[in-house]
Formats: sequence, structure tokens, C-alpha cells
Amino acid sequence: MATLVRLAGIAVFAGGLAACEPAAERPAEPPAQAAHWAGPVEHEAASFTVLASGTPIGAVQVTPQESGYAIFYEFRNNGRGPTFNEVVVLDGDGLPTHWAINGTTTFGNAVDEVFRLEDGAAFWRDTTGENEMDVAGPALYAPQNSSPYSLAITARALMAADGNRLAAIPGGEVRMEEMDRLTVSNGDETREITSWALSGLGLNPTYFLMDGEAFFGVISPSFAILAEGFEGEDERLRELAADYGASRFEAIQARVAHEFDGPVRVRNVRVFDPLSEALGEPVSVVVEGNRIAAIDPLDMPSRAGEVEIDGTGGSLLPGLFEMHAHMGEASAFLNIAAGVTSARDMGNNNEVLEGLIANIEAGRVAGPRLYRSAFIEGRSPFNSNSGVVVESEEEAVQAVHDYADRGGFHQIKIYNSMRPEWIPAVIAAARERGLRVTGHIPAFTNADAMIEAGYDEIVHINQLMLGWVLDADEDTRTLLRLTALQRLPVLDLDSPNVQATIDAMVERGVAIDPTFAIHEQLLLSRNGEVFAGAVDYVDHLPVNAQRGARSAMSAIGSPEEDEAYRGAFEQIRQMLAMMRERGIAMVPGTDLGGSFTYHRELELYQLIGMEPAEILGWASHGMAAFLGVENELGRIEPGYLADFFLVPGDPTQDLREIKTIAAVVADGRVYFPSEIYPEFGIRPFTDVPAMRVVE
Repeated sequence: MATLVRLAGIAVFAGGLAACEPAAERPAEPPAQAAHWAGPVEHEAASFTVLASGTPIGAVQVTPQESGYAIFYEFRNNGRGPTFNEVVVLDGDGLPTHWAINGTTTFGNAVDEVFRLEDGAAFWRDTTGENEMDVAGPALYAPQNSSPYSLAITARALMAADGNRLAAIPGGEVRMEEMDRLTVSNGDETREITSWALSGLGLNPTYFLMDGEAFFGVISPSFAILAEGFEGEDERLRELAADYGASRFEAIQARVAHEFDGPVRVRNVRVFDPLSEALGEPVSVVVEGNRIAAIDPLDMPSRAGEVEIDGTGGSLLPGLFEMHAHMGEASAFLNIAAGVTSARDMGNNNEVLEGLIANIEAGRVAGPRLYRSAFIEGRSPFNSNSGVVVESEEEAVQAVHDYADRGGFHQIKIYNSMRPEWIPAVIAAARERGLRVTGHIPAFTNADAMIEAGYDEIVHINQLMLGWVLDADEDTRTLLRLTALQRLPVLDLDSPNVQATIDAMVERGVAIDPTFAIHEQLLLSRNGEVFAGAVDYVDHLPVNAQRGARSAMSAIGSPEEDEAYRGAFEQIRQMLAMMRERGIAMVPGTDLGGSFTYHRELELYQLIGMEPAEILGWASHGMAAFLGVENELGRIEPGYLADFFLVPGDPTQDLREIKTIAAVVADGRVYFPSEIYPEFGIRPFTDVPAMRVVE
């Protein structure tokens, strides 16, 4: 499965990850409803370039109309990307009275979104269904899926509003804050622009650029949309977005990270032992610096100068390992709040990730310990723009050596557009430099060939299973690597070719990174229904995240497709159960950002026969051993690094208890998720534990 490149963070209304196969037809423009609209903004560009890490990958095209705008938005990165057509009608105050959006989302789900506002009554239809509400005063519709030009419409409305904020439809409010005033140039023309932060509906602000009332672009550390002709400013502006994010998260860290001069005693907790897979009797756990100093009997009194946290008889568990991350600052914080204190990054913008790691290690922001993968991709019309993109076997081999020389990588990750014939040389170079090898199955080959070439691990269960149902000339650099899962229900898992692959994995010790949760979401989520993995927490999320939890990931065009996708998930479940029985090593990872979705990832392994306590031991000490750090991580023992979390209930009996975390200790720093979550617009799940300084 393709990496879920984190482009959505730059799009205020969740459209940044939307994608499609065919281009959508333009929606018919509604009758003019706002003849008194002020008209288009002077000097605003008609076309904007979409860039991923500096590479042009698409465009936004804006056409003023009699009463608003028609917008076309499309990009292609990693073989997919959004195609949206929009028509928006504005009133005299610049507020939308009609908005029509047609297209398809990342994995093909059709978008046919319509909003209209008439006489104080708002009606809208999105992928969650039809909705309506009365509107008493100025309010701004927040589309579920839209082009980045929605930021321009939003910004102009907010500029005219008191305090740069407005009530939002379907709920909450949207607001923006001025960040900087900048000068940009393309050599022929110089512009004075302003950077803004827009927030209120999602987990994080969106940073965007305006030239007065004219839209200029959107920026994030690895992705940007800029007015045509100013692409040369991309790197500088992306660095600026990184600085904004760093400042925001450093400020959050200052508010929520608790660091103490003396020892910290977590009193009255039952410690989970991942080796015996059981909770012990109540004790106190003492932390000094970033190490566990002692586990004391419960009746041992606290010492003067200690900070005592009341565990109230709850369960204390070793920090968890998210084994398929693409880490950013927001996900780093949210993973800590979820008890994920270590993570394996499976491909990223290398410079951006290095900056994040430096900030985490220095304590400027919260985040897991990160184990890096050296991402190598081949150049093609479908390539991802993460890591290093190469055009020959020689360049691919050199990339391995460059990564090894750079240091800090424990493995290489091979991606979709790498030529199969290059792989043996790449693996030989990795072996020479002491790096393990994991990856997707490149296009026009199969798992058998990659196992023979020397893979240590296969990423995504679909990458393994598609080799049994695809023809040799079918191109998995496209969405076919997802849609072809409809063929799985007819696959005989006991057939000789399936068993031969499993036998080879057993014989050679090849592991699997299944990303179970993303396959559940891909195959089983349906429009208008709360996705099963989000049921326990959806009501705690910001409004647009709630809408996303009620939307399908894939296009389900017929009852037959619905049945095929459900059957595919069952085949995946049976395959993972078979692999577990055969002793094939599996690692839990989401490719969905971790945090709440990581909790769901763990829950799903109960479907293949694993018990809650077994899963907790596997996801902590088991993954520490997989990464070779089991002597310092994965257990709560004196001398081990202080990475653990506290839950009020007993997750060895009900795994869902890990979703209600009261406290997390990460590298010796104390965090209370109930203090972190409001920073992201999330309603907390627990109270902050009682804490006192012992006199």
C-alpha cells in the first residue's frame, strides 16, 4: 500500500489527501444568487503550482464567474492525488451561499458535495449524508472536501469579520491569526505578502499566504501551493512553515511537559510484565532523570523532594512501538498522548525528519524515539517524492551508501517504482553496510522474487497478497494496488503458490508489516457510518475529523463491490492468522499516523487469535527486541529507560482500556494526555491524576 503522505495537514477542509483515477466532470454552475457580489480580487493569480518537496506535481486553476468562482484542483504524487471541480457562489459579504464540489477522494470515494444557504437555513450534502441547520448570523461553510482555494474564500470573509473569526457550518468556529509579512520575488516581480494561520476545525493550523485579499499559496514543511511563477520561493517558504510549526509545538511543550528536579514516584500501580504477560501486585515506580530507579513495595513511604503521582491502583504499561509511521510534529505529540513512546519512521522528507528528531531529543517538542528507514524510490510518472528518488541501478546503490554514510538509519525501504532488476544490487549494498531491507513489492514483480533477492520484511499485507491475483504486466504503481483487492475473495489460501510463498518466508525468516488497521479502513469503511475503529473516540474529535470518521476510504460502486471488499478483509484476516500459526514475525504499525489508529491496530490482532496481554507484550517488549533495543526499552524495570504509561483500568482483560490514558512518561518527562488533547481540539478522556511534591 502506498505511504499516506501527510499532505492533508496543509488543507483546511480535509481535501489535501483526496485523490482519483479519472478527472471529475465540472459541476454545473448554479443560477446567480449574489448579483451584488463584489467581484474577483485584482492581481490574483489564475493558476497555482502544487509542489511536493520542491517537485511540481499539479495545479490549482481559478476562474472568476458572475457570482463567484469555478476552481479545478489536481495533483499526482505516488501514483495518486486529488481531482476536484468546484463552483462557489458568494454573497456581498464574501460568504458562500452555494458550493458544489465534484471529484473523488484518495482511494476513489466519490465526492458530490453541495451546500446552499437560503433565508437563514443551511443545507449540505457530503459523504456522511444530508444535513441542515438554522443559521442566526454570519457563518462560513466548511466543506468536507475542497481545493486549497477555499482558504482564499475563508480568509477574505475572516478579514471582514470581528476578531478574524466566524461561526462555522456545520459547527464550531474558524479563525485566523497573522504570522508574518514577507517579500517574495521571481526575478521579474516582487510581491509583499502576509502569512496567516487558520484554525478551529481540525487538529492543527493551516499556514497560508495572501497578497492583501489575493490568494498567494499554502505552505507546510514538505508541501506547498504557490502562485504560478513563484515556484522558486518554495524551499524558503516551506522552511518558514517548519519554523511556525516548531514554534507552535515548542509552546505546547512548555505548557504540557512536566520536568522535575527530583525523583518522580508513581504510587499504587500494577506493573505489566511483557514476559509473563501479567499485571503484578500494587507497587510504586520511581524515576530519576530518564531512567527507572526503583520499583518499591507499596508501603514504602515517599521521600522528601519526590514528586508523587497517584496511580489509584491503575495499570502501568511499557511504552508501545508504532512500527509504520511517517512522523510529523502533530503526530509525534499525539502518539505520546496515546502511550506510543517509540516509532519506526518508514519514509519521510529526510531534512524535515532530522529537524523533528533533533527537537524531540532536545526536549523542545514531545515525540517518540524514532528509528529511521532509508527510503529509496525509482523515478517514474508515479513515483513518491519522499526520501531519495533514483534513475538507475548505480544511483540506487549509491543511495544506500549515502544513507549509511549519513548514519542514523537501521534499514532501507524499497518503494513501488524501483526496477525489479535493480533490487539484488541494492540489497547487496545494504548487506555490505549493515542495513536490513524492507519495502513494498515494486511494480511488475512479486513477493517471491523479492524474498529470493533478500528482503528481510515485506511492507503491507496487500503487497504480499496481490502477487497471487495480478497478472505480470499489471501496474501496481497506480490505485490498482488497492482496488485489485476485490479479487482476493476467490483466492484459495491453501493453493500451492500461496503456500510456497509462506514456506519461503518461514525458511528465510522474512517478517511482515501488515498495517492491519489501514486495510480495515480501506475495505470496510462506508459513507454515513462511523468507521468501526473510531467508534470509541469519534465524539471527542474536532468537527471535520468527525466527518472523516463517517466517510468511506474506497469507492463502493455496487453491492457486488461492497461484498468483494468485505470478503477481501476476511481473506486478509485469515492470511494473518495463518502466518501467525506458521511463526512468521509480524509488527504492528498503522500508516495512518498512529495514536488512536494504533490502538485500533492492536485491537484487530484479536481477530487472529491473539489475547490482550499477548498483544501488549508483543507491542512493547516484542518490538523492542525486533529493533534490538530490548535491554533498555519495552519493560518497566530498574535501569530501563523511563518510557511507560498509566491507564485506570485493566487492558489485559479489555484492550480498549489503553484508549483512556491518564499519564505518560516518555524519556523521563511526564505528560498528562488530558492537557495535550485540548491543544488539538480533542476533548479529553480522563482527569489529570493527583500529584504532589513531598515535603
